[in-house]
Amino acid sequence: MKRLFDLLLALAAAVALGVPVLLVALAVRLTSAGPALYWSDRVGRQNQIFKMPKFRSMRVGTPAVATHLLADPKSHLTPIGSFLRKSSLDELPQLWSILAGDMSFVGPRPALFNQHDLIALRTQVGVHELVPGLTGWAQINGRDELPISDKVKLDAEYLQRQSLLFDIRILWMTFIKVLRRDGVSH
Repeated sequence: MKRLFDLLLALAAAVALGVPVLLVALAVRLTSAGPALYWSDRVGRQNQIFKMPKFRSMRVGTPAVATHLLADPKSHLTPIGSFLRKSSLDELPQLWSILAGDMSFVGPRPALFNQHDLIALRTQVGVHELVPGLTGWAQINGRDELPISDKVKLDAEYLQRQSLLFDIRILWMTFIKVLRRDGVSH
């Protein structure tokens, strides 16, 4: 049921957002050197690595680490990078990952391949069995401001509570958070 929901919603979103996606891709290309998309190595279900697309908000050559680990993250942003992140427009290409089955709309956010502490904690509590999501219970309860241990607790809570109704609630709460730009790192 969840996969069917993801497919139908992703197809509808791809149609509805087709023109905005093309405009964002063009804006990225016109404002900085390099491709419009950045393909990030992420950890998926059962700790398998997959390539997750995002609109490029950082300059080409930025180290592939979590933003908070960069000495001066703002110095790596493209001219429109901060806007893309604050508006969450950089996440739109992940519709591809949902259609491909690497991601779901709701689940734990996919860890970077080198976030060994997060991966280990998630594996200990069984969260690695979930398909990662575009949004999740941790994202609407703190997002980038949460310590890793708190994220994993919320991911484990999602593992126990997951249902279609809970997913719809999380999607609605995500929509509200994105509109308010709550918990977004720049």
